[in-house]
Amino acid sequence: MFKKWEELPAFMRTEEVWPYWEALSRKRGQIVLKRTFDFAAALGMTVVLALPMGVIALLIRHDSPGPVFYRQERVTTCGKKFRIHKFRTMVSEADQIGSAVTVGNDARITRLGAVLRKYRLDELPQLLDVLHGDMSFVGTRPEVSKYVDMYTPEYNATLLLPAGITSEASIRFKDEAELLEASGDVDKAYMEIVLPPKMVMNLDSVKHFSVLQELLTMLRTVLAVLGKEYT
Repeated sequence: MFKKWEELPAFMRTEEVWPYWEALSRKRGQIVLKRTFDFAAALGMTVVLALPMGVIALLIRHDSPGPVFYRQERVTTCGKKFRIHKFRTMVSEADQIGSAVTVGNDARITRLGAVLRKYRLDELPQLLDVLHGDMSFVGTRPEVSKYVDMYTPEYNATLLLPAGITSEASIRFKDEAELLEASGDVDKAYMEIVLPPKMVMNLDSVKHFSVLQELLTMLRTVLAVLGKEYT
C-alpha cells in the first residue's frame, strides 16, 4: 500500500520528495487504517446511496443527451493513470470544446449539472474509485496528465498517497471556478494562480498526515457543502 523508496518511479525519487516519503514511512499503520476505512465506508455508502444515485442517473438522461457518467483520465498514486467516475454535469464531449478546468458560469454546464455541482453530488460515483483503490476520501484532487506533467519536483510528493474526493485545499478553493472566470488563459491562470496555494495545503497534508485529521477534513467538507465558509 505504501511503496518503499526504491520502488517509487524515478521521477519521484528526488530530494524534494524525500522528506514527505520519510514522514509517511513512519505512519504505515495509519496508512493501512486509512485504506481499511476508505473501503468499508465506500462500500457502506454505495449500498445506502444506490437508489438516490439511480434517480440522479435517470434525471441526467432526461436533462440532456449523452452518457450518465463522465469518464476522464486522471493521475493518482505514483503517477498511475485511471479513468475517474463522475456524474456528467456538462454537455456531451465538453472537454473537447473547452479547458480541462471549469470556470464560473461555464456555458458547457447543463441545468441539472449546476445543481449537482453546487452540492457535490456529481462526485458520488467516485465511491467506485475509492473501492477500487484509485482514490481515497481525503487526498489531493486528481489532476489530468497535462497538469501533472508541469508539476514541480516537490509537487510530486502529493502522489505518494491516493488522490482524494476532498481535501483542505478543495474546501478553501471550492469557488475556484469563479476565480478563473475572468482569466483570458484559463490553463495558465490555473497553473500559476490557483494551483500553487492549493499545493501548499496539499503538501502540508501529506507531511502531517493522520487519520484523525482526514476525518476532520471530511466533516469540514460536509459543513462547507451546507454553506459554512472557510478561509
